[in-house]
Amino acid sequence: MVMSCEIDKVKGYVEREVPKLMKNFKVPGFSISIVDKNGILYREGFGYRDLEKVLPATPNTLYGLGSTTKSFVALSIMQLVEAGKISLDDLVSNYVPLKIGFKDKPILIRHLLSHSSGIPDLGTSTIILQSGMGFHMGIPMASVNDFYRFVNGAQNEIVDEPGKRYFYLNAGYRMLGHIIQNVSGVPFHVYVTESILKPLKMFRSTFVKSVFERDPDRITPYRVDESGRFIPTPYPYPNVEENFEFSFISAPGGLISSVTELSNYLMANLNWGVFEDKRIIGKESLEEMFKIHIEFPRRLYGRHGYGYGWSIIEGFFGTKLVSHGGSILVSTSHLSLLPEYGFGIAMASNSAGFPYDEFAQTLYAIILGRDPEDVPYVKVRKKMNLLCGHYSTYMGVDNAEVVSRGGMLYLIQKGVFGSITMPLIPEDDLMESNRFYVYSNGVRMPVEFVIYSDGRVDMYIERDRFHKVI
Repeated sequence: MVMSCEIDKVKGYVEREVPKLMKNFKVPGFSISIVDKNGILYREGFGYRDLEKVLPATPNTLYGLGSTTKSFVALSIMQLVEAGKISLDDLVSNYVPLKIGFKDKPILIRHLLSHSSGIPDLGTSTIILQSGMGFHMGIPMASVNDFYRFVNGAQNEIVDEPGKRYFYLNAGYRMLGHIIQNVSGVPFHVYVTESILKPLKMFRSTFVKSVFERDPDRITPYRVDESGRFIPTPYPYPNVEENFEFSFISAPGGLISSVTELSNYLMANLNWGVFEDKRIIGKESLEEMFKIHIEFPRRLYGRHGYGYGWSIIEGFFGTKLVSHGGSILVSTSHLSLLPEYGFGIAMASNSAGFPYDEFAQTLYAIILGRDPEDVPYVKVRKKMNLLCGHYSTYMGVDNAEVVSRGGMLYLIQKGVFGSITMPLIPEDDLMESNRFYVYSNGVRMPVEFVIYSDGRVDMYIERDRFHKVI
């Protein structure tokens, strides 16, 4: 049983840490909602939904969700399965013009749901999002025929037979959106609106760009340039109202919503498909969605993989953590659930970069009565911060730096004729051994750090002993 004192600790942690994270990761606006089965426990907005107009982010601010949309797609598929209109074991090619794959091992609907089709990322979202921001790549992607010409040309890209390997595939969720559209007889975005959003009273949530642009409490999307400035950017998705036939282009990441309305969605999932006495999906279907169907190679908590529209960690401090993040490059979001304990968190921001997974896991750790520093992401970040700095050998003869860039540590060795930058590759996932290696002239070279109880840090590279001085 989770006590109210843990929830109070969570609220205090959010209020204390979110402003720091926004500053460090250059996030102009951020919104969060924390729920249990019965309602919203906490919701708040931080920073700006529009910097130029000095408008605050609120819990009701509309954000582009990106790939958190995928759980809505998977839920729609499961609704059609429950209605007897499709089967998860149906061939994808029975419903849409997919022509690639192995004849003796065809791609099934369940393979698209779990990203296990054997097809690697084809970059359809990159093409569409960059075109929407004015960076057209020259690849046709404006119609149904364009999309399938592109996908069906990728036969030689297929790596493995279905069900064997995890490859996150946005094109696969576009095809699922097309299946929903073809089977239901209405545009994809209309089906989701009528079958999920309206029953959950998510009345402002939409796939329609013009609806978003008319709403007074909406974000201005931002990208961050190389100098760290926020650049206002047009919302990158096309307006599906102008091309109903191609509505399914939004399926991998086109939903627009607020954390307040997403709270209703989380509560429906926590109550196993029921919201305000109205059932939108059966419990068995949700259990199937929350089950690992293809495993990830990473195992910070043990078994970790993808279900149907959700990422699943089976052993998160003794319970199951269900989550999914999303990005449309200039707006991001994250949804997560602890089904056994009945808690959920919705977060969103109007730029890229916020460390959602890490932050959600720290909040759940507090809810479960654990120290946030028990979370592996936090341990790794703390270790990285400790190792970063300027290092010198005896009397400052040789100098080096350890820096953090893009979630990795790099060793910069400085000399008279310039510097060399090499990635520091850890020997273990949590960096607990303090042993790393770099490649110098193609040869693997060990790098070892020694951390003393008084806070001093030494670094050993081949014949040199470096002392951290800053």
